[in-house]
Amino acid sequence: MAYEAGALDATLAAAAGEDSALFAELRQAFAESLARQVDLLRRSRCDGNWQMAALRLKGLAASFHADQLIVLADEALEAAPGEPAVVRRLQAFLDDFARG
Repeated sequence: MAYEAGALDATLAAAAGEDSALFAELRQAFAESLARQVDLLRRSRCDGNWQMAALRLKGLAASFHADQLIVLADEALEAAPGEPAVVRRLQAFLDDFARG
């Protein structure tokens, strides 16, 4: 699932107003937080760690109205710990967002 500009960018733009430097900083902070959660999911092997990372990821997504990321977080919540397909889709989302 590729990242598509939309509600997430609109949320960041609303928070930053006319300040393009603040927009870039908020976007970077979101990307770093997303990367941390994806990394935690990648390293999780037990149900508890996997679920906590997926819930944090979903919370991050909900906070920024990132609908596509909410869907991916829900997939992670339903998947077995360490599910490589879920991690790959999340990494692809992160990569696309970082390029965007």
